[in-house]
Amino acid sequence: MKAAVALVSEEGVSASTFEAIARRSGYSRGLVGQRFGSKLGLIEAVITYLHGGRESFAEGGKLDGLSGLEALLTYADHYVQRLSHMGEVQAYFRLMAWAVADISAFRSVFAAEHGRIGARFEVWIRQGQAEGQIRPDLDATAAALMVGSQLLGLSIQVLIDPAMDLGPIRATYLATLRQAFSASGGR
Repeated sequence: MKAAVALVSEEGVSASTFEAIARRSGYSRGLVGQRFGSKLGLIEAVITYLHGGRESFAEGGKLDGLSGLEALLTYADHYVQRLSHMGEVQAYFRLMAWAVADISAFRSVFAAEHGRIGARFEVWIRQGQAEGQIRPDLDATAAALMVGSQLLGLSIQVLIDPAMDLGPIRATYLATLRQAFSASGGR
């Protein structure tokens, strides 16, 4: 899997053949083909692997006991910090761009994964509203989509300009979310 992620990241989707993955991983082409079945099977496995790594933070108990607002902000903070792991970020967005450009059936894989993360955001927003920390007038579904879309946009911007300084962007993004969502106006 790591060889496939590295190839997609460094050389793109079309260069990620079973033969190239076999060379990089030290396994035979036949074993790679048997493991994934087809190129589409490989791509689906890589997408699942990359999402799994990203979600392990949220599912690993690191956000347990936090208020809804703090869970949302902590997840967003962790996500932005992980943007420095360019290999995984590049692989994920190269695959997503390929799926969109080719009008691939894999768009639905991305949509399902993004929907799952959006549902998690929505739960945190509703929790924060119930706790009185997030404005009750926010539409939780729309707010969750907005947060996810901003993180996706920032991810793409990092691919366009890998030298950008994420420090001030991270601080501004988190302060803006806190102010926009907070029932107390971010104070």
